Amino acid sequence: MGLSFQEKSLWVMFVGLAAAFGFYFATVLPPLAPNVMPEQVVTFVLAVAFLIVTQIVGNIVIAVVDRDTQTDERDRLIALVGSRNGGYVLATGVFLALCTALLTNGNFLFMHVLLAFWVLAQLVEIGSRLYLYRRGV
Repeated sequence: MGLSFQEKSLWVMFVGLAAAFGFYFATVLPPLAPNVMPEQVVTFVLAVAFLIVTQIVGNIVIAVVDRDTQTDERDRLIALVGSRNGGYVLATGVFLALCTALLTNGNFLFMHVLLAFWVLAQLVEIGSRLYLYRRGV
């Protein structure tokens, strides 16, 4: 059984998100500088631009190759379960980011904990959906 349009689109989102923010965190976090420097802002903008371009190009290619974009009740149920799983991760991340804000000076670490958990929540949501599609739920 081949991948549906929704699964292909999810794979594009998952890989693009992991690549863009993997690059961002690998570039910005090693020094753990206390202040946001212009290079970090540029790196963030480049990561977001890369993510946008990969999503647009990837989904255009998928739409051209696979024209069956209809969703059904199964797709909506899978999306709901994925959103729930991602929501748990995001709530945990917000709590940890707030704890970080209380325990550290400046907002560098707070911002990056929050951003990391936001990205992780998206990856968990997409990963859950991909798992459920492959499992045949």
